[in-house]
Amino acid sequence: MTEMTKPNSADALPINTIIGGDCIDVMNGLPASSVDLIFADPPYNLQLKGDLHRPDNSRVDAVDDDWDQFSSFKAYDQFTRDWLKAARRLLKPDGAIWVIGSYHNIFRVGAALQDAGYWILNDVVWRKSNPMPNFRGKRFTNAHETMIWASKSEGAKYTFNYEALKALNEGIQMRSDWVLPICNGGERLKDDEGEKAHPTQKPQALLHRVLVGSTKPGDVVLDPFFGTGTTGAVAKMLGRDWIGIEREEKYRVVAERRISAVRRLDKAALEVSASKRAEPRVPFGQLVERGMLRPGEVLVSPSGKSAKVRADGTLIGDDVKGSIHQVGAHLEGAPSCNGWTYWHFKRDGKMVSIDVLRQQIRSEMT
Repeated sequence: MTEMTKPNSADALPINTIIGGDCIDVMNGLPASSVDLIFADPPYNLQLKGDLHRPDNSRVDAVDDDWDQFSSFKAYDQFTRDWLKAARRLLKPDGAIWVIGSYHNIFRVGAALQDAGYWILNDVVWRKSNPMPNFRGKRFTNAHETMIWASKSEGAKYTFNYEALKALNEGIQMRSDWVLPICNGGERLKDDEGEKAHPTQKPQALLHRVLVGSTKPGDVVLDPFFGTGTTGAVAKMLGRDWIGIEREEKYRVVAERRISAVRRLDKAALEVSASKRAEPRVPFGQLVERGMLRPGEVLVSPSGKSAKVRADGTLIGDDVKGSIHQVGAHLEGAPSCNGWTYWHFKRDGKMVSIDVLRQQIRSEMT
């Protein structure tokens, strides 16, 4: 990993690199349509007025750095439009973007996303299991942040590893509200004085879920507001390539040291549960061609309905003929039927699903 102040050329994509400089200038210098995913944690423009203190009068280390200060909403909106335009140019046609923010900025960012041509897929609420209390007692405790997930344009393809996220959630469909702790304990990076290295360091669990759910190994992930490098650290661990852009040198130093210590997982560990639709297509006729099922062989359903296999890979029943799906739907009086799980054949006195034969062919294909 090396640190750069600007890309080498418009033709080279500086993967696994932290680039110093203004994110808009840097993104405009990178090759178009070269990035699979962008994760952006832009300045929130918190508009803090004065110091914040705990009940014991100790000062809260809030976000009051120069990089989070804007002269007006108009200035912030222009900054947002500019970086979103630069980011969209970098995305591949099937690329996507995640943007995280708080109530201070996320609604303005969402409107700018739509105006720029992105297509919003979901908003995801990160509910913090251990949020910072509201010390003034004048508002609700801010216990969540909002992420917007969007494709490059309406109708564009994008990566969504549905089965992998379902597996992460103990077999239950992943919802759009994620309960995860804020970054603390040993995960919280400290500077040489023992203070927080960055005031808004995001937890690795959050990036793990984002990258497992919306990227594949080998994809390029860009973070234009890199900070201390959570995106790069998780991307490296999960076998994704990454690019970080960070204008503050003190954060680049911490991020480089952090990522250098990360070990990439081995290939087997990077594999995730795949959707059935993502598996190679196997026509039922192949089972007949390869002699795994014989023409004239009788298939039986769990409800006792039956049909015979024909030489062309269709089935015929008493009053119907067609595909394994069409015949199953007709016999059950249903609008549709998954013939692969509906039909069974007899081997050694046992009923076996024809899907077992399909999976055997798929294993040979992969």
